[in-house]
Amino acid sequence: MPGENLTRIEAQERRAIVDTHEYHVQLDLTRGDEVFSSRTVVTFAATEGASTFIDLIARDVHSVTLNGRELDPSVVFADSRIALDGLEASNELVVEADCEYTNTGEGLHRFVDPVDGEVYLYSQFEVPDSRRVFTVFEQPDLKAAFTFSVTAPARWKVVSNSPTPEPVALDGDAARWDFPATPRISSYITALVAGPYEATYSELTSADGRVIPLGVFARKSLWQYLDADYVFEKTRQGFAYFEQKFGFPYPFAKYDQLFVPEFNAGAMENAGAVTFTETYVFRSKVTDAVKERRVVTILHELAHMWFGDLVTMKWWNDLWLNESFAEWASTIATAEATEWEAAWTTFNAMEKTWAYRQDQLPSTHPVVAEINDLEDVQVNFDGITYAKGGSVLKQLAAWVGIEQFFAGVGAYFQKHQWSNTEVGDLLAELEATSGRDLGDWAKKWLETAGVNTLTPLIEEAADGTISRFAIVQTAPSDYPTIRPHRLGIGFYSLNDAGALERVHHIELDVDGDRTEVAELRGIRRPDLVLLNDDDLAYAKIRLDERSLATAIAHLKDISDPLARSLVWGAAWDQTRDAEASATDYLDLVLRNIGSETESTTVRTTLAQLQQAANSYVAPATRDAARARVADGLWELAQAAEAGSDSQLQFVTAFASAASTPAHAETVKALRDGTLSLDGLEIDTDLSWQLLVSLAASGVITSADIDQARAADNTAKGGEFAAMAQASLPSHEAKQQAWDSLIARADAPNTIVRSTAAGFTNPTTVGVLADFVEPYFDMLLPIWESRSYQIANYLIVGLYPAALANTALRDATRSWLSQHKDAAPALRRLVGENLAGVERALAVQERDAQ
Repeated sequence: MPGENLTRIEAQERRAIVDTHEYHVQLDLTRGDEVFSSRTVVTFAATEGASTFIDLIARDVHSVTLNGRELDPSVVFADSRIALDGLEASNELVVEADCEYTNTGEGLHRFVDPVDGEVYLYSQFEVPDSRRVFTVFEQPDLKAAFTFSVTAPARWKVVSNSPTPEPVALDGDAARWDFPATPRISSYITALVAGPYEATYSELTSADGRVIPLGVFARKSLWQYLDADYVFEKTRQGFAYFEQKFGFPYPFAKYDQLFVPEFNAGAMENAGAVTFTETYVFRSKVTDAVKERRVVTILHELAHMWFGDLVTMKWWNDLWLNESFAEWASTIATAEATEWEAAWTTFNAMEKTWAYRQDQLPSTHPVVAEINDLEDVQVNFDGITYAKGGSVLKQLAAWVGIEQFFAGVGAYFQKHQWSNTEVGDLLAELEATSGRDLGDWAKKWLETAGVNTLTPLIEEAADGTISRFAIVQTAPSDYPTIRPHRLGIGFYSLNDAGALERVHHIELDVDGDRTEVAELRGIRRPDLVLLNDDDLAYAKIRLDERSLATAIAHLKDISDPLARSLVWGAAWDQTRDAEASATDYLDLVLRNIGSETESTTVRTTLAQLQQAANSYVAPATRDAARARVADGLWELAQAAEAGSDSQLQFVTAFASAASTPAHAETVKALRDGTLSLDGLEIDTDLSWQLLVSLAASGVITSADIDQARAADNTAKGGEFAAMAQASLPSHEAKQQAWDSLIARADAPNTIVRSTAAGFTNPTTVGVLADFVEPYFDMLLPIWESRSYQIANYLIVGLYPAALANTALRDATRSWLSQHKDAAPALRRLVGENLAGVERALAVQERDAQ
């Protein structure tokens, strides 16, 4: 993406020259389908006589006026920058331009609803995309007050960060909305959402006595499915929790939550105007895992109103000050303020699994990352920044004391409100409230990368008691830091009723390569030893041989869902690290998952089961393993309670895993109703998921997919249809999917994502070898010509990882060796792809033994 990057050094140099005051932004959204007019007036202080630049991505720049001087746009505007010379102590810049709508989910995204033809707009500015809508100093530490004036069709709703004013009628069918100024905020959390959205409103009273208006919005064709009252309820619970715990009232004037089409992420924390993916508007039955994830997301974005919006990082290396804190805060709030009391079990099953996987990639990095430019930060919205950081904060809160932790956070908000911070600013407040020196802790946990592994060392006496117990800590050679951990050790034994119950528990501090645990000597050795019981620490844990055998046979008999989640995770880590057989992992899951009660644990484990069958089992036995997994999932679906969450998960997993003609017949019969399961409704989305399975099995045609698409003429139907078409197993179908993404550049973001997912469907792995060479040929052109989000979808989504063979490994290594000068962010994405194949090959070798 040439000409659109910004380095940290450039941002620091610009900040030393410029101090922004106000933006007045006028947008006209009545100009047609492609462009809108953007007029920006910026007032800012500067070092007198200095030169700098301001950011803008526009189709045309009509005029640039600096302190009354007309500047020639053809001279001062290039790529994404307007050069500013001869600055004065106080400056006013006026820029008039035509900017373009996007269909990539970046900048101002334009969507036409296929149901009714209505147009919907929403902005997405993180990281560097407010410059696609107005002229701006695009970096987080140049905060300012933003005043938006928006002209749009009069029948639309228009929402921004400030309370929505009454529109002023204009000639024709247009109106103008003149919003009040915002507080001093960063440009990336400004927002504009416009269109004929449906909405409902409520209010709450803030801790400081203000009445805070609330709004929930969605497009008209989805409105019937939106449970707005529930969204309001979770929002009120989050407000009460955060205001009380943070000791700082909600900092903005209103709080709107808008469910918008074709959104790339789960949500975005625009100040007072949060946008969410429409995945959270449930038109069909969804799992409890998805329902809980929506609550966590609602509270995650609400936490950002303090962490990120009120107080913002100076530069993106401290992105964790936003995301790790929102991750931790939303989980503790979900567990303590809502009905989802097992949120920490979900965190272990989902977030920590993500974190451990990310922390073992060659691209791992410290929580406080080295961010040299915008391309660096784009790829850093990852499992370290979110999930490892959240895990580390959980441990820190336990170490300093939760009350002291919240007190430090409150002091941090008081001291730094409306300003920008670095990691030391927060740690200083936590040190003051806890009395602990956090320098060594920060160095080991925030400034170094990698995950430690904790293994029990157990020696047993002749009478069955423990004669020695120690915890051995190791670190990868590339990241050799040995860290302190606060953790529990749980002993679990089978009782007469067949339950695997905890019979002993201790909590201790672990540090160094080996920690002797004298207090466990003389205790009878249990059937299962669980390190990190209660999940206080961030570390991979190992099960000794006896414990792993117990887990395979009896994991379902552990009553505590968090303990089960820890065992599931330990077994998966040992499999991924080629220390245990992938075939044994299949045994573990198929024997025990039928009794698992936690929806996210089921969801995560079923995904891992399919990865093991598709990529980790030895190639010689893979077809048999895949058939066995699908057979097992169908048996589980038939045995599941009618209408249960698990029944739905097992059916969808079975459809995804289907690999034989008999499986395809079962999927077809389910979809057409000749076979049924009590309590299972084949609703719209499930019908599509079954159709995608049939497409991958090659038992339906493109015309069958077109017929289903005609019956579901919605945006979601379009995404499923694109996935199904790309899942067809013929070379011709794959080539058509490939060309729709690579030869053309007009597909919107969600169609790109869905098509890529279908293209790499593991059931069609036999065709993917034909596309290895074209994949590597397209990397540089795609990186240089597409927006970051689209390039990321293509580079990650089209990688034929399901091949998991030496030919793919060697081709990937060859590309990396021949393109050492490629953009670091691009090399990171390709390197992460390679790491997955290398790991799969190591696990396959172990499984073949």
